[in-house]
Amino acid sequence: MPIDRLIAELTAFDGADKLFNPWRTKCEEFDTTEDAPQQKAARLAKHLDNPGAKIILLGEAAGYQGCRYSGITFTSEKLLLAGSIPRLPQPTQRLTTRHLPFCEPSATIVWGALYQLGLEEQTILWNTLPFHPHKGTALSNRTPTTSEIKLGAGYLQMLLDSFGKDILLIAVGNKAQQALNLISVTPFATVRHPAMGGANQFRAGMQQIAQRLGITGK
Repeated sequence: MPIDRLIAELTAFDGADKLFNPWRTKCEEFDTTEDAPQQKAARLAKHLDNPGAKIILLGEAAGYQGCRYSGITFTSEKLLLAGSIPRLPQPTQRLTTRHLPFCEPSATIVWGALYQLGLEEQTILWNTLPFHPHKGTALSNRTPTTSEIKLGAGYLQMLLDSFGKDILLIAVGNKAQQALNLISVTPFATVRHPAMGGANQFRAGMQQIAQRLGITGK
C-alpha cells in the first residue's frame, strides 16, 4: 500500500544535524518509552488511513510542541490524551516526561476549526518538511533550509500519490506556500497560519474552503 511505503521511507531516514526524525529516534529528554518512535509511526499510519479524505492541510515543518512527540502534524500530546484526534485511540499513559503534556496552540486552533466545520474526518495533516528542524536542543524550532524543504518534497509527493489527483492541498501560512514554491507545487489555496493572532483568519479561510466543498458544518 502507498501509505505503508511512505511510513517505511519516513522511518528509514536517519536524521541529520539539527533535524530530528520522530518516527525513528527516541527523544532521550522527554519520550517516555523505548518504542516511542514506533508508537508515533503507528499513530501516523492510523491518521493517514483515510481513503475518504478531501483535504491535505500543509504546514511548514514539525515542531517540538506538536509533531516531535505526537508523530502527527498540528497535533499535540494534550489533544491525543483528550481523545480529540479521529481514528486514534486515546493513550492510556503520558507520552512525555514533561510536567504537563505538550500543548501546541496552533494545533488546538486547527483541530477546533476542523470539528466546527465538519472537516475533522476529511482532512489529512502534513508538513512540507515532515521532520523537526531545531537549534540543537529538543525544545527549539527553526526555519527549514532550502535543502531540507527539497528533502521533504519526495515525502509530500508520495503522500499526494497515495490520495490521488482529487485531494485538495491547502497551504497553511506564507511559509508553507513559499516552501511549495521551492519545489514547484501549486496548492489549491493558502489560508492564514493560526499563530500570531491569525486564528480568526485561519477559521474564515477554512470556512470558505468548506463552503466550496459543499460542507455546511455542525
